[in-house]
Amino acid sequence: MTATTPAPASRAARVEAPADPEDFEAFARARGWGDGLPLVPPTPRRVDRYLAVSGLRPDDVVAVLPPSGAACTAEKLAVNAVMAGAPAEAMPLLRAVVEATADPAFELHALNATTGSVTPAVVVNGPVRHRLEIPYGAGCLGGADGSAPAIGRALRLVMRNVAGQRIGVTSQSTFGQPGRVAGIVFAEWEERSPWAPLAERRGVAGDAVTVFGAMGTANICEVTARDPDVLLRFIGRALAHTGANGFLVQLSFAEVLVALNPVWAQLIGQAYPDVEDVQRLLWEHASVPLSEWPEQHQRQFEDIGWVDERGRVRLTRRWQDVIVTVAGGLGGLHAAALHSWGTTITQTRPVPALPTSAGQEPAAAALTAPERG
Repeated sequence: MTATTPAPASRAARVEAPADPEDFEAFARARGWGDGLPLVPPTPRRVDRYLAVSGLRPDDVVAVLPPSGAACTAEKLAVNAVMAGAPAEAMPLLRAVVEATADPAFELHALNATTGSVTPAVVVNGPVRHRLEIPYGAGCLGGADGSAPAIGRALRLVMRNVAGQRIGVTSQSTFGQPGRVAGIVFAEWEERSPWAPLAERRGVAGDAVTVFGAMGTANICEVTARDPDVLLRFIGRALAHTGANGFLVQLSFAEVLVALNPVWAQLIGQAYPDVEDVQRLLWEHASVPLSEWPEQHQRQFEDIGWVDERGRVRLTRRWQDVIVTVAGGLGGLHAAALHSWGTTITQTRPVPALPTSAGQEPAAAALTAPERG
């Protein structure tokens, strides 16, 4: 069979590849296209269908991605989405995510090269959550049915095959994390949130993605508190563990993303209908007394002015850098924390509408597979 490998900023080249799925998996792995999980062969028919849904021409450049500096064309995006098993209808969302990660303020070059375990996490807003069955309730960060893992994996394959992220070569990640395979993709439970949707608060209403450089996910469990102020204090203190990158003096700023389950969000929202008040309180509580740090750290924090009037060191420099969203199951009792890696600034982008011709399957034949940009 024929496989297609996208060359830099041009139409993908066709290569002969085995038609058998197991043989194709070995073929692709030998060329460094895979991530250890089975790949869907990207036949020209499949790739053309994904391109039709994207509304883009094959050689349209979505973004230029570091560290390779290669252009991620619509065709390259489609090839990797097919291999990941993402639905074709996710192409506009993937386009928005790739555009967001390519923003210079997101620092993708450093994110892809660091010793840290950072990966882009994606929060989805708008009706597209339902169309793509992206989970926002129980198990939304992993284990729930839906297209989120395949969409996240498509982004990871783009980072691998186009951006050129290679462990031990361009990436020096000491441990990595599961999110570097299937990504971290979930939606906000807007219908159960007492506040405006996250993307809308960030200036983009409707279908949108917010991309955050996450070191992973951490669970925060509290089973007795029924008072919103007690909850906020508990969550804030849990965010401020001393190993978080936000306390690295080498970084000029940091962010943290907090997902509140709907039960806690309702309780907190009744007391604080303005989400900015919630952010400010979490920011105040997400701090560590200077006296709890070793002397060397104390001197460094004092020298750079990170010690506040209470004699505490805050996790982030500004309250706006505590990002709050609502997701998770109705069992309550838990929040999720996603700490940032470094100087990656969270980006929000609108998701383009599906073209009116989407769903019309073009006639095509043979098979298509990718090559790194």
